[in-house]
Amino acid sequence: MKRLLLILILLSSAQPAYATPEIPSTFTFKGSGYGHGVGMSQIGAKGQALEGKSAQDILTYYFPGAAVTPVDNSQIIRVNVAHQVTAAVLTISSQANDCSFGLASEVQPIQQVVPNSKLTFTMIGKQVGVNAKAANQAPVPLSAASNWSISWTGTDCVVLLKVGTQTMKLKYGSITVRSVPITGKGYKIEVVNSMRLSDEYLYGISEVPSSWPMAALESQAIVSRTYALSRIKNVRKDCDCNVYSSKYDQVYIGYSKEAEPKYGVLWRNAVQATVVDTSTALAITYNGAPINVYFFSSSAGQTQRSIDVWGTDIPYLTSVPDPWSLDPKLNPKYANWVRVISQEQMAEVFGLPDVVSYSIALRSKTDSVMKITGISSSGKHKTISVSAFKVPLKIPSSWFDLPAKIVLPDSSTVVSN
Repeated sequence: MKRLLLILILLSSAQPAYATPEIPSTFTFKGSGYGHGVGMSQIGAKGQALEGKSAQDILTYYFPGAAVTPVDNSQIIRVNVAHQVTAAVLTISSQANDCSFGLASEVQPIQQVVPNSKLTFTMIGKQVGVNAKAANQAPVPLSAASNWSISWTGTDCVVLLKVGTQTMKLKYGSITVRSVPITGKGYKIEVVNSMRLSDEYLYGISEVPSSWPMAALESQAIVSRTYALSRIKNVRKDCDCNVYSSKYDQVYIGYSKEAEPKYGVLWRNAVQATVVDTSTALAITYNGAPINVYFFSSSAGQTQRSIDVWGTDIPYLTSVPDPWSLDPKLNPKYANWVRVISQEQMAEVFGLPDVVSYSIALRSKTDSVMKITGISSSGKHKTISVSAFKVPLKIPSSWFDLPAKIVLPDSSTVVSN
């Protein structure tokens, strides 16, 4: 009996009560596509254009039930080109010798500024001060004001906006430089370029390469105009604008887009091709009104339904096949992609002390991830939305860890998890 007891004690001491799970140092994700997947696939638009489809064909394909029709194009759009900055410099291009350049504020009557002058705007308390410097002359300080306006006329005027190390070329409309209160940050400078929405704004949109087929460029121009129309009614207080110049609305780079060597003129021509006359231009409409439009780079072979991504069912934002996105020749970067995420990043995004594994908690009808669960070494589970997961980790799309699709002899398809 004593011998048996000793054996049992030795066995129990040799075997732990439970095995400590191994904590991986990295996690590897494989997927397809780039972006949210709702609306027009830009790679798909390129693929269809190469097949001979028109812009109207492409847009009515990706927005079923919608139409491409002429709409009023007389609006002026306010584009934020510098957000929450403390200083900005405006300079008339040296090539613009025939330009007339005017500066004014609520305390400063409009005055002419000679070509090649440099205007340096800086915050002074709650207002914006200006130093005006002509070539080979000392700077002249002007009275501070809360709102400055800059306008110009001439045949080929280009105004350079420099903020930090970044410079943007602006050619159209007018510019305002305004002091805006920012919660918790005091007063900051907002720089806004106002211009015609129909063409001048679109000339500076840089969402797709200008070398793409004309039908794809026209599709992007119409989509971008429609997007701007959906934002034109409201001026956002935080930016003094209708839209930002960044990817959070549409990427706007000013005159640099149409000034691209060789291809810039093609983008400008594509925009012009979507202008009907002096008062109307093409947009995507549903029941006679411009739609709430969305576009993205590429998918995993099928676009997303809006209800799966944002919880709202919109009839023209449904799912359609998008095989062009899976063509590595058309989509070399994102037809298939791999991302390696560190243990520290995974633990942080799930809010867990560590992550030993994860599981896909919910998928959409197009196999995109909607919810994902992280599991810690202690056994604790945490489920988060795919947006809360992929955005901080910079994962290209929600299509990852895709189920294997097996084609059976009778041509039916089953999904293997």
